[in-house]
Amino acid sequence: MNKLTVALAHSLVVAAFFVVPSFADDEALKKDLTAVIALHGLPCGQVVAVKVKAENDYAASCKDGNKYRVYLNAAGRVVVEKQK
Repeated sequence: MNKLTVALAHSLVVAAFFVVPSFADDEALKKDLTAVIALHGLPCGQVVAVKVKAENDYAASCKDGNKYRVYLNAAGRVVVEKQK
């Protein structure tokens, strides 16, 4: 095999190892936010998209169309606010 081909294949394998944990973390975050929203008694069903606004501050979009901001307030409590 050509050295360039081997180097390219090696780079793709290494890149795949970095992509998979990020995807797994994203799915875990979606599940966690779905649970938090449900525990606050708000309708959602399932979080399908998350935007990280800051540390411990997220914009969550639900399958049913609802959008929420989920964050920790100054007292360390989780707050869920419905967004427009």
